[in-house]
Amino acid sequence: MKPDCRDRLVEVGTRLFAEHGLHGVSIRALSQAAGASISMVSYYFGGKEGLYAAVLQEQFACFDQIEDLRQSGAGPLGVLEAYLRWTLQRHRNHPHLLRFYTSELTNPTGFFPTIVAPAINKVIRGLAEVIEDGVQLGVFRKEIHAVNASLALAGMVNYFFLSLLATESLISHAPEQDEQLVQQYLLIFTKGIMTT
Repeated sequence: MKPDCRDRLVEVGTRLFAEHGLHGVSIRALSQAAGASISMVSYYFGGKEGLYAAVLQEQFACFDQIEDLRQSGAGPLGVLEAYLRWTLQRHRNHPHLLRFYTSELTNPTGFFPTIVAPAINKVIRGLAEVIEDGVQLGVFRKEIHAVNASLALAGMVNYFFLSLLATESLISHAPEQDEQLVQQYLLIFTKGIMTT
C-alpha cells in the first residue's frame, strides 16, 4: 500500500464521519472511498472507532492553540480579540469541525469525555481566566461571571458558522468580512447594544 494510505483514510474518514456520523459509515465505505483494502482500517487504527478517534483528535488539536493566545502578552481585551480571529480562522481551516463539534455535543460518542470535552473545556477555561484577569485589572465589570461570559463569546462566534445556511441571505459570510465581524462581536461583547 502507498505510504500515504493512513493519511488518506483520515482524510476520507473526516469527510464521511462529518456527513454521516460514526455509526452511519461502514468500514467498507471508508476503505472504498480511500482506495484502500478493508484490512488497512484495522491495520492503522484497530477498526472504525479507532479511525474516528484519530479524526476527532486531528480536528480538535487546534484547540490547543488557546494557550498560545493567552501567552501572547496582549491584555485581556487583546486576547479576546485574538480569540475571535482565531475562531473564525479555525472554522475556515477546518470546515468539518463544526459538524463534529455539534454532533458530539448533541449525541456524544464514547470519545466525547476523552477528546471533545477536554478540548472545549480548555478553551472555555482559558477564556474565563482571561476575563477574570480583566476583572482584576478593572477592564471588565466585577459582577461578570467569567464562565458565562466565555460561553457567550464562544457561542456568538461559533453560531455565525452554525447558522451559515440559514443566514446567507442576511449577511456575508465571506472571509473578507472577518475583520469587520471581529470588531462587531468585540463591540457587542464589551459594550452591549444599548446606547447608555
